Parts: sequence; C-alpha cells; structure tokens
Amino acid sequence: MAEKPVLHYFNARGRMECIRWLLAAAGVEFEEKFITSPEDLEKLKNDGSLLFQQVPMVEMDGMKLVQTRAILNYIAAKHNLCGKDLEERALIDMYAEGIADLCEMIMQLPLSPPDQRDAKIALTKDRTKNRYLPAFENVLKSHRQDYLVGNKLSRADIHLVELLYYIEELDSSLLATFPLLKALKIRISNLPNVKKFLQPGSQRKPPTDEKTIEAGRKIFKF
Repeated sequence: MAEKPVLHYFNARGRMECIRWLLAAAGVEFEEKFITSPEDLEKLKNDGSLLFQQVPMVEMDGMKLVQTRAILNYIAAKHNLCGKDLEERALIDMYAEGIADLCEMIMQLPLSPPDQRDAKIALTKDRTKNRYLPAFENVLKSHRQDYLVGNKLSRADIHLVELLYYIEELDSSLLATFPLLKALKIRISNLPNVKKFLQPGSQRKPPTDEKTIEAGRKIFKF
C-alpha cells in the first residue's frame, strides 16, 4: 500500500489549503507535519527538502514536491482531474489561474494594513461580482453541463467551489445573482469525498484570524 502524502506547512490555510482540497476531493488520505517554529523551517531548508527554500512542500510518491501550482498539477494528473486532451487541459488551467488570482486577493485581505483594508475589501468585492463570478457563470451557461469542462469533474471545479466558500465568508450576498454557480457549489459539496472534507473535524482549515497571522509572522518572519 502506498504511503500517504505528507504535507509540510503551518497550521493554516495559506498556500496549502487548495492542495488539501484537491487531495480530499480525489479521495486521498494525507498526513500533516505542521511547522510551528523558525527552527522547524530551517531544518527543512538545511536537509535539502525545500528546493527554493520555501513551503508548501508535499512528500508524495517518493518525491518532495514544492511550488503550489506544480503540486496541484501533479495531483490532478495522477487522479484524472485535468481533462481528456490538451484542449480541455488548457481550459482547466485557464480557469484555475483565474481562480488563483481571486483567491490571492482574498487571502491577502487579513494581511492588509488597517488603513488600506476597507479599500482592498471593496476592490476585492468589485472584482468578484463584476469580473470573476460573471466569467464562470457564463462558462456554465454556455454549455449547460454539470461541470466546467467536458461535463466531468476536474481540478477547476474543486478550486472554484473552494473559492465560492471563501467568497461566502467575505460577503454571502455576492453569490446571490449567480444561480449556476450556486448550483455547482451544492453539487460539488455533495460529492462524498468533498462532503466528508467539509464536515467538522476534517483537515480543512478555518478562516485566517489574528492569532494565525501572528503565528505565521513568528515562523516566516514577515
């Protein structure tokens, strides 16, 4: 039996959460080794585990994988979540990149200086409602299928539904005028593996708060 992937990161969403989501959706059990101090991070750097001296890092299939997009691409390819051909792969990658752009905006909000936070929240809400959600609603409207690409579950669906949960945390009213996206969220959330991941007590991480940010500052010295 293959060993479970081991995820190296601190106990927060950050750049590891999309990896947790994708593994969970693929039905892959994984372990986590949390970085809790600067010394933990230095040990990983010094033993050669971190190619670019940074996390996330995933030990999987005898490799030590770094760089979030590379890790996601590997998991998606291994578990048939990246389309049936190059055309579908291109669409999935394109959608995933757009999702990542908005996820990054949302992820940075708790780190914003207090005097800039309201403006950044307003900009993020505007981009969400007027750029990103209409784009994905139109994709679903264009083919009236259950999934974004090829009428089959792909990493793009998983990433998008993860994003929709973050958008609801930001402002639940933002989804009000996007019925196809709301339906997609319900559909994906009811898949057995995803449903399990959404239950209390899973390895899904809660929203970032001040305590989490402070812990991250101590470890990563930002």
